[in-house]
Amino acid sequence: MPADKIQHYGAALYEALRTRKTIAPLIEQDPSLTLDDAYAINLDFLSRRVADGEKVVGKKIGVTSKAVQDMLGVHQPDFGFLTDWMHVEGDIDIDAKALIAPRAEAEIAFILKSSLNGPGVTAADVLAATESIAPCFEIVDSRIDNWNIMIVDTVSDNASCGVYVIGNERLDPAGLDLPNLHVAVTKNGEPLSEGHGHAVQGDPAQAVAWLANTLGAYGVTLDAGDVILSGSLVPLAPAVKGDRFEMTLSNAAGPLGTCVANFV
Repeated sequence: MPADKIQHYGAALYEALRTRKTIAPLIEQDPSLTLDDAYAINLDFLSRRVADGEKVVGKKIGVTSKAVQDMLGVHQPDFGFLTDWMHVEGDIDIDAKALIAPRAEAEIAFILKSSLNGPGVTAADVLAATESIAPCFEIVDSRIDNWNIMIVDTVSDNASCGVYVIGNERLDPAGLDLPNLHVAVTKNGEPLSEGHGHAVQGDPAQAVAWLANTLGAYGVTLDAGDVILSGSLVPLAPAVKGDRFEMTLSNAAGPLGTCVANFV
């Protein structure tokens, strides 16, 4: 795709983020768009945020579970970048973070102690490179009209990432059965959903390996210190001001940690 078209779509997504006004699906605007085009648009979109002072602090994989794929009608994972501006400590101010139509996803975050450079990364490599894991809410959002997305749209739109919150607990993954970790989510004090680690490509570590290998094809590494969001364990849930989501991550021995996403 010509550079000017990539810049056109990157600028449109950036403007949508800053003005909180959605745009028509990119694949409808240009049915010839490929996944490689989408990634190039993603990078242009990101470059505009970095120029504003944001710093890349991690990467994310999304649309990994069947429940989320069925909900969105996107049947392969997407991928994108995390910046320091996306990281929220405490309450989530919907207006300050320019969220349009946020939805909450309960995930496991990986904090890396060494880099991963695909191709050829395995789940075992991911565990060896991981300093800790933590319960996490990713708040996804879409700059595309009515969440009417296909894979090209969501990759272009930085994997529909809004913001994220990480719980206080830092867990050593060694000895943990990640596929069988359990998450229970409440919304406004009422049970909402439950899931297990195996909902994410069979194993959250395998999902991170997929991300390392996929980004490796574009010359991007997962770096020491990066936060990696491994994908939702449960169906995503719409959020509005006043909503409070809480997730509890546990194994057979009991609770391991919690995370709260409180919208104000």
